[in-house]
Amino acid sequence: MTFELACCLLVTAATLFYVFYLPGKLYLGAEKTRASYLRERKDAVYENLRDLNFEYKAGKVPDIDYQSLKNSLQDEAATLLAEIARLEAKAAIMPKRVRP
Repeated sequence: MTFELACCLLVTAATLFYVFYLPGKLYLGAEKTRASYLRERKDAVYENLRDLNFEYKAGKVPDIDYQSLKNSLQDEAATLLAEIARLEAKAAIMPKRVRP
């Protein structure tokens, strides 16, 4: 009985350690910029447009809803593209920062 209890306690302690242990240094990935966020959003909007077209051709979306959703997604895509172009133009004009 005590062997089983010791095994259960050991497994519980190992599980808690695995779940809650944080190493000293965490890799959080690349730093997000406004431009990278906009590009990701643009990709998502384009994917939604492709899905909408597929659903429409499959007969799952009525004409009126299709036109409304398509216009909305196209407007959002145009806004995103304009913002990306503005940020890229601004970055091209600004001098590059020197990193130590």
